[in-house]
Amino acid sequence: MSLALRVSLVTGTNKGISFANEHDLCQQFSGDLVLTALVLTARDKARGQAAVQQLQAEGLSPRFHLMDTSDIQSIQVLRDFLRKEYGGLDVLVNNAGIAFKAADPTPLHIPAEVTMKTNFFGTRAVCTELLPLMKAQGRVVNVSSIMSFETLKSCSPELQKKFMNETITEEELVGFMNKFVEDTKKGVQQKEGWPDIKVVPYAVSKMGVTVLSRIHARNLSEQRRGDKILLNACCPGWVRTDMGGPTAIKSPEGGAETPVYLALLPSDAERPHGDFLMEKNVEQWGLLYQFPSWVPF
Repeated sequence: MSLALRVSLVTGTNKGISFANEHDLCQQFSGDLVLTALVLTARDKARGQAAVQQLQAEGLSPRFHLMDTSDIQSIQVLRDFLRKEYGGLDVLVNNAGIAFKAADPTPLHIPAEVTMKTNFFGTRAVCTELLPLMKAQGRVVNVSSIMSFETLKSCSPELQKKFMNETITEEELVGFMNKFVEDTKKGVQQKEGWPDIKVVPYAVSKMGVTVLSRIHARNLSEQRRGDKILLNACCPGWVRTDMGGPTAIKSPEGGAETPVYLALLPSDAERPHGDFLMEKNVEQWGLLYQFPSWVPF
């Protein structure tokens, strides 16, 4: 291991926005260090290696490491690899995620549980294991969604107050996310104050990611202030991917612009931190009411 090595990691990297993120980072993640190294992650080894080959054909040099965000052991194996090979981590982009279609006939509690496990708990598990590895001036980007704002607005006043609480803890947030899943199993989610929207499992899971990002940024400021690590959430926009569909307004490359911008914030930057960005602009949590026309509510 050489401490001169730098490393950037993007989760879910085999197609769509994640692949565009990794492509742009391969091109732009550099500096005055000896070597820029990037690690590609994907649940499916063959697809991940195919993505690496596609980038290598363009003269880029990513590495591949298998990781499943729903498997804590695979995250820990990756953690140990990063610690041994690089001495830590410089950039982390959490982009792995899923969404059921609004018209999917599957009983609500099933997509609620599956989506929450991947989008919220997967992101949390990666952060739990990898945030301690972040080097000074590191950058963490959690890809969320503008839907988290509309979800907050559509919750009951009681839930809104809880999710906007500046001192909400990670344990409390985990409890709320678990409660949402349990409420869908009992069929009482609306009675308990959760929104009645078309893609509620995805929207609530992304609201959880946004709030989790605020919590983790606050903890970094309290525990590692001198390291100047910046952690933010963002919305890539409506992107032409398997999830976004063919009629979406952005290409994957366009969707990667804000995540890559946050991943490459200058070393002397102090802001944004603990914020939510869309189109590279900070949106104040809970106060965005002019939603883009493509938001499906």
